[in-house]
Amino acid sequence: MPELTDNMILSSITGATRLSTVFVQSTPLTSFLNPRYWPTWLGLGFFRLLSVLPLPIVAILGQGIGLVFYALGASRRRIAFRNISACFPEFSAAECQLINRRHYQMAGQALLATPMNWWISQKRYNKLVTVHGRDDYDSALSSGRNIILLAPHFAAIEVPGHILAQERPMLSMYQYAKNGLIDELVRRGRTRFGGVMVERKAPMRNLIRAIRQGHPFYYLPDQDAGSKGVFVPFFHELASTYSMLGKFAEMTDALVIPCRTRIRPWGRGYDIFLNPALENFPSGDEFVDTARMNEEVANLIRPNPEQYFWVHKRFKTRPPEEVDKGVKFYK
Repeated sequence: MPELTDNMILSSITGATRLSTVFVQSTPLTSFLNPRYWPTWLGLGFFRLLSVLPLPIVAILGQGIGLVFYALGASRRRIAFRNISACFPEFSAAECQLINRRHYQMAGQALLATPMNWWISQKRYNKLVTVHGRDDYDSALSSGRNIILLAPHFAAIEVPGHILAQERPMLSMYQYAKNGLIDELVRRGRTRFGGVMVERKAPMRNLIRAIRQGHPFYYLPDQDAGSKGVFVPFFHELASTYSMLGKFAEMTDALVIPCRTRIRPWGRGYDIFLNPALENFPSGDEFVDTARMNEEVANLIRPNPEQYFWVHKRFKTRPPEEVDKGVKFYK
C-alpha cells in the first residue's frame, strides 16, 4: 500500500463527504434516544468494548461463537452445506462439512471484528492489512481510468473499502437496515475513512456519474437476483445473476479488477488481493459478460472457500424448466 500522507487522507474524506450528500444524509445520534432503541444502545456498548481487544483474542472468541451458531442453526447449516456440495462436487461430504464448519468460525470472527472496522484508530487498522497485486489498480488510477472492483461476499467484506478509500473516495452499495440506529452506525463506520455508501434504491444516474468522475466502485453482485437476473453458471449450477457489471463497465468506460480478501489465521490481520484487470470486458453480450463475471467470482472463492458467505440461498431462484418440473434446490 502506498504511503498515505495526511493531505491524501483529508482529501479523500472531504471528497467522500461531498459525495455522501448526494446519496445518503446522516442522522444525528440524538434522534435515537427513544426507549425502543435502548436495547440497541446496550448491544452497541458491548460491541464498542470489543474494539479495544487484540485481534487474536477477537478471533478466538468469534470462532467460538461461530461454532455455537453452527451447532444451533440447523436450517442455515443445511443451506450452506448444500451450496458447498453443489459448488465443489469434487469434495467428499466430510470435506464439505469441514468447510462449512470453518465458514461458521470465520463468520463469527468477522462479526466480532466489526467494532474494529467501525471504531479503532486508522493507524492501528492499517497495520492489520496488506494489499497485494496493486499494479493494474495503481496504473489505472495514475492514468485516470475508472475502476470497478469485483468482490464476492467474503467474511471480511468491509476491509478493502476501508483501506482503499483512504486514497480516494470509494463507492459501495448497501441496503437500509430496519433499525434506524444500526443503519446510521453502519454507514458511519463504513464511511469514516472516505467510503461512500450508495443505497440500492438510489437513482442509478448518480452512481454512474460518480464512477465517471473517477471514484472507484466496490461492487458485490454475487447474490440471488430473483426475477431480475439472467441464468448463467455459478460454479456447476445455473444461478439467477445480476447482469449489471458489464453495463456499468460500458457506461463508465471502467476497468474491472477482481478483488479478494482473506482473513489470516488466528487474528494476524487481513490480506487484500487485487487481480489483473479483466481483458476484453465487456463484450457487449449480456449473457457472456455475466457468465464471465461468475467465473471470476468462483476463481476468487476457490483459494479460501471457507471464507465465503455460503448461508445465502444463492440458488433459490431456478430456471423455468426446473420450476415446471417442480425441482427445488433447497429441500
